[in-house]
Amino acid sequence: MKLPTGFRAAGVRAGIKPSGKPDLGLVVSDEPMAWAIATTRNLVRAPCVTRNRARAASEQAVRALVVNAGNANCANGEEGIWDNDEFANVAARSLGLSRPQEVLTASTGVIGRKLPMDLVRAGVPQAAAALGDDVEPFAEAILTTDLVTKVAEVRLGGGGRVVGVAKGSGMIHPNLATMLAFVFTDAGLDQPALRAVWADVVGRTFNQVTVDGDTSTNDMAIVLANGRRPAGREELAGALGWVSTELARAIARDGEGATTLITVDVAGGRDERDAFAAARAVAGSSLVKAAVHGRDPNWGRILSAIGQSGAVADLSAVAIRLQGTVVYRGHPLPFDATELSRAMRSPDVRIAIDLAAGAAEGVAWGCDLSADYVKINALYTT
Repeated sequence: MKLPTGFRAAGVRAGIKPSGKPDLGLVVSDEPMAWAIATTRNLVRAPCVTRNRARAASEQAVRALVVNAGNANCANGEEGIWDNDEFANVAARSLGLSRPQEVLTASTGVIGRKLPMDLVRAGVPQAAAALGDDVEPFAEAILTTDLVTKVAEVRLGGGGRVVGVAKGSGMIHPNLATMLAFVFTDAGLDQPALRAVWADVVGRTFNQVTVDGDTSTNDMAIVLANGRRPAGREELAGALGWVSTELARAIARDGEGATTLITVDVAGGRDERDAFAAARAVAGSSLVKAAVHGRDPNWGRILSAIGQSGAVADLSAVAIRLQGTVVYRGHPLPFDATELSRAMRSPDVRIAIDLAAGAAEGVAWGCDLSADYVKINALYTT
């Protein structure tokens, strides 16, 4: 897939990952970019998160993004901060940029291990020399435990495009998670407007995906716009929302050990906050996730998750539909458990809920919980 006009990217093998797979990505724009960021709410934050948040507060445009996948560079004290700063400095020098402040940084991987700066110093110039208009090398270089790359695109009416790339498979939960998401567009929108749009998009997409209930120290979602093509605010907001939804779904589908994407659609909410909260609670319930993995139509777990979500619901009229079958509407309804279990043997399981408390709607995405998830994370550093 090609990047939008004016963007170039690369992904290389710097040797940071023990596997020898691509592990260092670089993106640059020919022009300064308006940008917006959302980051983890975890109080333990990697220097890349802290530095990017400070850059956002300065309101300055940026030109480039450099990413390492293989080392989180988190909880390394002052040395980690210095190493992250040098990461940006090396990228700026390699790209011929006058100020390292024009470069955003991102890292993902194991916490508490020193970033191998000798590999970084050699790898970033290698990436700069390999820059091209294909996004796939970059998409591959940012992966960790992911099984597949995650890329999505939308074309805009004025000839512009929105292209998004993400990584994430485990430690995924609302308020972002162990995910990196980068969305690039050649459309134009001033920075204040872009930041308002992005906050809303992230709230409805990346903050509605959950794999295992854990949020991480390094996660961020960034949109970068170089303004080469015309686009209205509503059109661009819709395109950013569609691309981010596709990436969020891809993250859930590729959850560690997962076999099934779970989509939870909620209607009848008192307001959007309640509708989205109920959807998140069901998608994030370990009991619901385990039931889906076992193809067990145990609707009681769904009802219980609704009850602990904090969402207002008319319990005498709440309805639950599983794979298209209504199993509960204020009271249990008869259904063929064997047939419904068979319908749940699918890579996609949909849970539809009506809270019967209003007209608001919300959606969240998750995945089933398997024994393989435990195996992957039991052996992550050993």
